[in-house]
Amino acid sequence: MPDLDLLRSFISVVDAGGFTRAGERVHRTQSTVSQQIRKLEDRLGCMLFFREGRKINLTNEGERLLSYARRMLALAVEMQDAVGGVAPAQVLRLGLPDDFAVESLTRALAAFARTRPDVRLTVRCDLSANLDQSLRQGDLDVVLLKREPDSGPCVAAWRERLLWVTGTAASTPCLDPLALVSRPQGCLYRNRAIHALERDGRRWRIAYESPNLMGIRAALAGGLGVALVDALTLSPDMQVLEAGLPEIPECEMALILGPSASDAARELAELMQELCDADRGARTPATRQIRNRVALDLTTSLR
Repeated sequence: MPDLDLLRSFISVVDAGGFTRAGERVHRTQSTVSQQIRKLEDRLGCMLFFREGRKINLTNEGERLLSYARRMLALAVEMQDAVGGVAPAQVLRLGLPDDFAVESLTRALAAFARTRPDVRLTVRCDLSANLDQSLRQGDLDVVLLKREPDSGPCVAAWRERLLWVTGTAASTPCLDPLALVSRPQGCLYRNRAIHALERDGRRWRIAYESPNLMGIRAALAGGLGVALVDALTLSPDMQVLEAGLPEIPECEMALILGPSASDAARELAELMQELCDADRGARTPATRQIRNRVALDLTTSLR
């Protein structure tokens, strides 16, 4: 009789379509999941998967096992509910960009956890392209991401104004070729910057890559180049470059629910909407003051 842990890994591989994504779902490494599948195959005395190129498919024995495995896990949950009297926690998965307001988010999620002790919340920060893919694959329940304006259904959306910035303490950056400080490929801001520069016939190079805002800010402070940032993420250590660079169209931050969202997911989405409304409204005046001040400083320095 295979143990339930091996069956959970087996089902995760089937549902995720691969060992790597299955490992993310059960919070294990890809190699651990592979070892568990081999152990399950050894106990049953048959192969459960075969590969076709990069894809994995169930063997006939694997297809027969799948229905039994799902029933056994469902019975295990039913037994726990009936005998233990304590329902298992519902897992709720939230994805968002790294430049979201950390302090207000932490407070809001702590309050949500207190009101929903039946929910186990997990939070993932990533590039918007990766978050969108994970939402489509069913690996996330609520997502806040950057995208092209009006590009699909959503719970709510907020426009973002993108600005060229460099570090306030940095020397005037080289503009030919333009040294870009950017997130990795797949970032909407990166795509916007490169397309605008190439449209204007400007030369450019990637001088520094970082997957998070902290790394971007450090590179700007070190004078390594120029970056595109949302106007609401401006900070005193950034200065806006308004002359000599192409204007960038607005993009959109959208709040999206998964197709099979639970009541808890909808509650979390409402909380995130309120948080975004309050955060963007509260930060706009301060951002405007910072932008006006650094623009004035830059204009003065160029005289």
